[in-house]
Amino acid sequence: MKLQTRRNFIKSTGALAAGAALVSVPASSKPNPLPTVAAPMYSSPNFNGKVFVNPIPTQTGLSSSIFKVLAEYTKDHPNRTPRIQPGPFPVDLPLLNTLPVNTLRITLIGHSSLLIEIDGKRILTDPVWVKRASPFQFFGPERFFPAPITLKDLPPIDAIIISHDHFDHLDEATVKILGKRSIPFFCSLGVGKILEDWGINKNQITEFDWWQEKEIWPGFKLTAAPARHFSGRGITNRNTTLWASYIIKGPKHKVYFGADSGMHPLFKTIGEKYGPFDVAMLEIGAYNDLWKDIHMGPDNASDAFLALNANLMMPIHWGLFNLAFHTWTQPVERLLEIAPQKKIPLLVPQPGETYTYDGQPYINKWWEAFK
Repeated sequence: MKLQTRRNFIKSTGALAAGAALVSVPASSKPNPLPTVAAPMYSSPNFNGKVFVNPIPTQTGLSSSIFKVLAEYTKDHPNRTPRIQPGPFPVDLPLLNTLPVNTLRITLIGHSSLLIEIDGKRILTDPVWVKRASPFQFFGPERFFPAPITLKDLPPIDAIIISHDHFDHLDEATVKILGKRSIPFFCSLGVGKILEDWGINKNQITEFDWWQEKEIWPGFKLTAAPARHFSGRGITNRNTTLWASYIIKGPKHKVYFGADSGMHPLFKTIGEKYGPFDVAMLEIGAYNDLWKDIHMGPDNASDAFLALNANLMMPIHWGLFNLAFHTWTQPVERLLEIAPQKKIPLLVPQPGETYTYDGQPYINKWWEAFK
């Protein structure tokens, strides 16, 4: 399908996607008003007996603005997808197949899928390799470029982290392939049941509540931390699984994987309790004032970075799927504009590119060739 045709298809089906994805679902301290699939009971302080809740009152479902969202889909929002399909992106496979200790390397696969090599271990976050972030591979947000590394070419993976159950972070086909390799999965409460339903052995799965810590290997600690978001893979099971960010601490290095989140005051608590971090990976894309409580955008993400006590900020969750009304490059371009003002050093690699941490910022403006 030609790129322009894809643009028209996305625009014409956007209202349907909005209706499915942005139905009214408050994830605050109030019970979910919609009929929901019964969730297992959890002793978590973040579970109100019916659904999981956010650290502060949060409007996740746009109940008061759903018609505004649908109206936006009828308007012309140019450049939401690349003019030229990005890629193919080179990958240094020989480098990735050597795993030095006492080294931090990060390879951007796309969106929130990252290969983090930390002090001799390889961790994959939110792996999504399929064509569309959707329950259907014939409909829904289509990725702008294929994953630069095939699943077959991935080096041996020591662990997989799943932040939450949304389709752009948790994909059944990808999980089933990786699950056959006996890789441990670390996820938030309730997500483990989804993995089990897909055939992942229960012994491979460890669930986390916020603030729970676990030594996953000698000298390595994984901690789940709060995020301000929501969950659900349909309109009848909203917030029946937890969403989280993660702190990965190795013998020498430490990183923060922010996954999806709106702005919240606990970023400062996370920084004080677990910082400093070498790199904080924070979402900047798929944002809009209509759903500002659940996606930060570059301005709030930069403030979250300052609260986290980290050395480098790596923007994620942009440049792969058309999930909002802004141009596809606006989030990173806005971040590049404000970062010098806030004295924020950035790490912005090209997809497939491996950055070896040396404490210094690095920016590859790869998107400019495809605008």
